[in-house]
Amino acid sequence: MTAALLFAALALIGLGIVATAASSTVRAGLLAQAGGAALLGIAGFYALAAGTTAGSGFTSAFAPHFGVDGLTAFFLGTVGLVAAPTLLFASRYLDATARGRTVAALTGAFVLTLVEVLCARDPLTFLAGWELMTLLPAATILVAHSDRSARRNVFLYVAVTHLAGAGTWVAVLLAAHAGALDGGATIGRGSGLQIAIALAALVGMGTKAGVMPLHSWLPRAHPIAPAPVSALMSGVMIKIAVYGLVRVLVDWLGVLPVWTGVLVLALGALSAVGGVVYALFQHDLKRLLAFHSIENVGIIVLGLGACLVLRARGADTWAALALAAALLHTLNHAVFKSLLFLGAGSFERAVGALELDRLGGLLRRMPWTGGAFFVGALAIAGVPPLNGFASEWLTLQALVHVPAYGGLGDGVAGAVALAALAATAALAVFCFVKVVGLVLLGPPRRDAVAHAVEAPLAMRSAMFFLGGACLVLGLAPGLLVGSLAGLAPWHAVVPTAFGLHPPGTGSLRTVGLAVALGVLVPVLVALRSRSAAAPAPAWACGQLVQPQLRWTSAGFTKPLRLVLEAVLRPQRQIAVRVQGGVVQEVAYSGRIPQLLDERVYLPALRSALTAAAHARRLQTGRLGTYVGYLIALVLVLLAAAKTGLIG
Repeated sequence: MTAALLFAALALIGLGIVATAASSTVRAGLLAQAGGAALLGIAGFYALAAGTTAGSGFTSAFAPHFGVDGLTAFFLGTVGLVAAPTLLFASRYLDATARGRTVAALTGAFVLTLVEVLCARDPLTFLAGWELMTLLPAATILVAHSDRSARRNVFLYVAVTHLAGAGTWVAVLLAAHAGALDGGATIGRGSGLQIAIALAALVGMGTKAGVMPLHSWLPRAHPIAPAPVSALMSGVMIKIAVYGLVRVLVDWLGVLPVWTGVLVLALGALSAVGGVVYALFQHDLKRLLAFHSIENVGIIVLGLGACLVLRARGADTWAALALAAALLHTLNHAVFKSLLFLGAGSFERAVGALELDRLGGLLRRMPWTGGAFFVGALAIAGVPPLNGFASEWLTLQALVHVPAYGGLGDGVAGAVALAALAATAALAVFCFVKVVGLVLLGPPRRDAVAHAVEAPLAMRSAMFFLGGACLVLGLAPGLLVGSLAGLAPWHAVVPTAFGLHPPGTGSLRTVGLAVALGVLVPVLVALRSRSAAAPAPAWACGQLVQPQLRWTSAGFTKPLRLVLEAVLRPQRQIAVRVQGGVVQEVAYSGRIPQLLDERVYLPALRSALTAAAHARRLQTGRLGTYVGYLIALVLVLLAAAKTGLIG
């Protein structure tokens, strides 16, 4: 059944790609792709629920092998759940020009590549798909945007992910050499080989996931991609890197030393807090959402780190629940982040730009799109009873139990991770209060916003489907927790319930909470409508209320910027124009620099370019010079062999 559904899904997506590339309209081809993605999601979640497998198991042989197990099935379901509405959205978002058809075909090919990586069961196929997963979005962005800035950002994206991606190659090839893929060889706990594989995977796969401090490509590439591609990149592509981390650290390597789990916790805490802090100070909506992807990957990595620490301490049940928390947040983030990127794409299409200070009032002018975006904002902010709250709450419970099974070091690590998660949750609420206030509420800040019209039905339907998924996954997360905990390669008994009731956590009556909110909200709305006061103009010290006097993104976050000034190092420029002794104009501009970029990556780039310029002098173009180089090299090697430096 699983194999049949999977083959049908892939065939339908393939036919959709062909139809998209060959037809004068992209709509029919994208609808076929969306249907195939829906079958893919059904196949994945069916295999997860039924506990069935298909195809080959993992092998170290360098020959194509494909298969599906429980972990693959979960990620296939996630890809299908996100890709189906995203491709439906794209059917009205993309036009029928040659560029639109190319983007549509590449988007379908991107989905097939994600499936290929998940189903790969040998090193060669996995690594080939991993590299293609980087190149296809880059090609799609370059087709959609050919300006110099886009080319530079794509170059940085490809360069960073390929250079750091060497860690993925090292991890997979070492694991294959040790026989870890076959399951027939056990890598010694704490051995040099085990540590080398784990660290290489953290570098290579952590970069692809956008884990700080290896994140610099993500806020550059995601915002410039077309909205459906942004949704797939942020919603599912970086989750394939999470799949790789789980596969290597949890499945292939066995029990890791405690300090590796603490290291993963530290990376998760840095990514979660750093991502949400930098998101707060962004002025472009899509760039803000990209930084929130870093934040939510940090939350996922926190759950994965808790799993590694608890497993090393022998707390198998809670280790399985921590893994379930990480996987549940993986699914939840895929859903609400795709919803938010699609909403941003709808806004961009309607008003032409996504600068926060130039939007406003879109909930009145685009009520269906704005309402769906509002649901996504509540979900990513962790507001109950939506799905973001459920997985963050389960992650919190897992982190609480980290100190209970270890010593002082575990207690400190667990406390820091808990503080990071709490701070992240609070700052996320703060950030999306700003986003909702500046984007959806208030008066429009320019004419294009005032004349915005609602998105087409297909685009609205896609967003409403994802919004409904946010609600369902928030109301009944317990339906998945047991199955996700069962994906742990060790035996752990975890009950499955309609609500979220893991052992030791108490009871979270999500359905009861939803019913109470459903009753309370209409009552409050009715009371508000009865006692509503007549509107009155705002008092601005006698001055007319102009758009320039309204709240801005920078003004909203200034208190936090002042508190974190020593860390963020904000930069300001103030220009005062004086005429006849009277101030005529004051111009202010400010920015929050990306410290890792400016203090680490840019100096490294400049050093690399300088070294390349020196090395380029060796390329004289004269054959005699090159022969001289070869003779000198031979003489050096002979001298080294003579002195015993080389054998």
